[in-house]
Amino acid sequence: MLIPDLRLRLRALGAKPAHESRVLRHWVQALPIEGGKRPLQGWLPKGVMQALPGLMAELDGLLALRSEHAGSDGQSARLLLGLHDGQTVETVLLPRDGVCVSSQVGCAVGCQFCMTGVGGLIRQVGSAEIVAQVVMARRKNPRLKKVVFMGMGEPAHNLVNVLDAITLLGHEGGFAHKQLVFSTVGDERAFAALHAAPVRPALALSLHTTDAAKREHLLPRAPRLSPEQLVEAADAYARASGYPTQYQWTLLDGVNDGPEELDGIVRLLKGRYGLLNMIPFNSAPGLPYTRPSWERARAIAAQLCGRGVLTKLRDSAGQDVEGGCGQLRAREALGRPARVVRIHA
Repeated sequence: MLIPDLRLRLRALGAKPAHESRVLRHWVQALPIEGGKRPLQGWLPKGVMQALPGLMAELDGLLALRSEHAGSDGQSARLLLGLHDGQTVETVLLPRDGVCVSSQVGCAVGCQFCMTGVGGLIRQVGSAEIVAQVVMARRKNPRLKKVVFMGMGEPAHNLVNVLDAITLLGHEGGFAHKQLVFSTVGDERAFAALHAAPVRPALALSLHTTDAAKREHLLPRAPRLSPEQLVEAADAYARASGYPTQYQWTLLDGVNDGPEELDGIVRLLKGRYGLLNMIPFNSAPGLPYTRPSWERARAIAAQLCGRGVLTKLRDSAGQDVEGGCGQLRAREALGRPARVVRIHA
């Protein structure tokens, strides 16, 4: 289901723009359709009101919870969600009231350090399926305030659906626009579309290296923009939107953690309107990389901060349950479930 199709169905039932917005708001904010300070009964057109229970049930059926994997921090959890055609995606409940959603089943970029792209791209996730991930997260955490598009897939390769979801979340969803984060490996079409979008989210740019040849190896099917071009485009968007760019850096032991890379980071990012999120690699079976020690990662982050690049060292939620991005889906496909800890909502 696509959000524009959902809007057309509501209009066909007699909904005016205000009615349409109200129905969508009830869905995205996980509000009951009966009761409340402003009940829908008597306000919505009769045709809309009669169809509403069935429509909401249809929206609830877009996703099915296949398994839930809690992190040891007591705040994060990875959800494996089934789609109507039997495919699965991962959604992550994050600490500090956030959620990370998937925009594709699989991925075409083929990042060498990511399980999601191992099997390539299978299909796009529809805009309503993207929003349904947020609705599920909101039911588990009513305080939800941030949505990051950093799960399975490359959002720039599903641009229309992702921007439709962002627009709905920013208008009817009640999310501050800066709390919607569009993550990308970098794409000229995406940069142009973000500038023109009715809801302009914050930007996260997956950089991972300052060496163009190394980036071509690590991200083999990313657009052939140099690190310098990527940072220029990201910085221009950050200054236009007013939200600092989050530069993403998966820290790979012996690959992108050497002195030449740190010099490159300082050269590219010092003075930019943004910060560097450094995430030690989330170890996965079959991938030829390891993560540096936490002590070494901390020292690298401290060195960069001392040289004028704001750097935040982060950990990837789900490592303690072998649930890094793409791993839950891959393990289910092989019939080897991850260690499961149920969360009681």
